[in-house]
Amino acid sequence: MDKELTRPNDVAGQVESFLNYLIVECGLSDNTIKAYKSDLHNFSEFLEDRGIKRFQDLRASMIIDYIEWGKKEKRLSENSISRGLVTMKMFYKYMVMEGKISKNPMSSISSLKLQKRLPEVLHYKAVEKMLQTPNCNEKLGIRDKAILELMYATGARVSEVASVKVSWVSLDYGYIRCQGKGSKQRLVPIGAKAINSVKKYLEEVRPSLIKGKDDETLFLSRTGKKLRRENIWELVKKYADRAEIQPNISPHTLRHSFATHLLEGGADLRSVQEMLGHVNISTTQIYTHIDRKRLKSIHQKYHPRA
Repeated sequence: MDKELTRPNDVAGQVESFLNYLIVECGLSDNTIKAYKSDLHNFSEFLEDRGIKRFQDLRASMIIDYIEWGKKEKRLSENSISRGLVTMKMFYKYMVMEGKISKNPMSSISSLKLQKRLPEVLHYKAVEKMLQTPNCNEKLGIRDKAILELMYATGARVSEVASVKVSWVSLDYGYIRCQGKGSKQRLVPIGAKAINSVKKYLEEVRPSLIKGKDDETLFLSRTGKKLRRENIWELVKKYADRAEIQPNISPHTLRHSFATHLLEGGADLRSVQEMLGHVNISTTQIYTHIDRKRLKSIHQKYHPRA
């Protein structure tokens, strides 16, 4: 049975939670977040106008009304309305993922063919510079380096890194278990540098952070509590700033860079899909577009008749 949800005029909490997810998990820019917030405001206003009491009461047939309402009442452009529909699809998908509703009323709405922005990807030299930034003469610096090394070595989502348990890490075999969306688990290999960083953290730092508590979480805060994904997002931003990397970097940037660098090095798409935990290979294929873009720039730069 679906849970009773907040009414449209009380939507602020759900909106805040969703926007936080977009920032931390998806690594979207401030301008994009503002646009999504505006879309959600318009949508909640539409629901209120229609007297809809619960989010799950939305039906696909109402979407036409929403489009007409946007054109006539809000005087929105077609592009703004299209973007708004994409926002709603993401919002309801998030609500299902979080267990707020059991059925997605937007699932029957065809995907809109809007231009997709390619994700930000760092050059491997920029990643290397960032990984060298934490001060390993300090305990938290050792921890932070282990987190960054693990994220780049595995392409794990920030929520996956935050929830990793000590027992999920096999340094002897060079694997880590990640629990992704829908509680699906996968094994991902980790390289020697990440292994060394995590081992150093486990041996020299974690025992002093756990302070006798019975906590299986791998990465802990200064006070021995589980690091939240927001904490990891903040430390990624901090070390990106210290490494003088562009300001829009997020934990997801390391995930994008992981996938892109693997493909550029010759890895096959199926293997990258498995490591990223993508259900559909079409999700992974965006990284081939990045690679094609890079190849095109190389062709234009070096071919005599480009």
